[in-house]
Amino acid sequence: MSREIVVGVDGSKPATAALEWAAEDARRRGTALRIVHVREPWAHTYPFHAIEGFAQSYSEFCEGVLAAAADRAREIAPGVEITTDLAEGTVVETLRARSVGAAALVVGSRGMGGFSGLILGSVGLGLAGHTEVPVVVVRKPQRNKYHEVVVGFDGSLHSEAALEFAFEEARVRRGRVHAVYAWEMPVLSPFAVGYGAALEEIFDNERRAARLRLAPWRDKHPDVPLVETAVCGHPVPALADASLVADLVVVGSRGLGGVRGALIGSVSHAVLHRAHCPVAVVRPRER
Repeated sequence: MSREIVVGVDGSKPATAALEWAAEDARRRGTALRIVHVREPWAHTYPFHAIEGFAQSYSEFCEGVLAAAADRAREIAPGVEITTDLAEGTVVETLRARSVGAAALVVGSRGMGGFSGLILGSVGLGLAGHTEVPVVVVRKPQRNKYHEVVVGFDGSLHSEAALEFAFEEARVRRGRVHAVYAWEMPVLSPFAVGYGAALEEIFDNERRAARLRLAPWRDKHPDVPLVETAVCGHPVPALADASLVADLVVVGSRGLGGVRGALIGSVSHAVLHRAHCPVAVVRPRER
């Protein structure tokens, strides 16, 4: 059996959307699903929490969140092995620890404590790019099925890891991979002549480079269709546009332009905010 899918829940609408996505993914992969609810250790430190019966009510709430999540998961993925896990600790650190060795960790874009209007909460930001396994951030339930997985590719080690995960997801969905390769035009002197021919040559060279870099992936995954788009411009708008007709967008945690030592790059961060479908942030596996 494949590695399990881990999903964090807290009773919020984004967390429920994440649960539904995770249950469907576990069903497609034929793997187990672990549902985790984190009970924060300082829940009893506030004055009003000292009211008689609060501890029992809080425990019942936590258990109820897990029970409701498990019931919903069984509706979506009957036959999938489902386990529930009531953990205590800080949410980010606990989910990170629980996800070790998993196929993916799935969370909602915001939780119960999120501010209205925010697209991405502290938990999503704290996990994406900071966790060894792919982190999938889900904002809302998906109604349409496009059978397409979009992936940002720039030739970096991080984008190679993103491609591998994209092919996994496309295979179990019986869909295709849409690789978006974006580059920005170099600054040319205002006194230069023959811009038209030069720009056309640059575009052809970049498009050829994208095709050559992706050729080994076609050979490695002959059963999964691969289409490519070469874009002259910033990758974020290109990926956001492609996400309109995608089931998932996959990005590496950093790209070629990433700052050394940064765990999540500006492109990944922006795509998490602007994509119209769930986003997976993938780090290269530790060697």
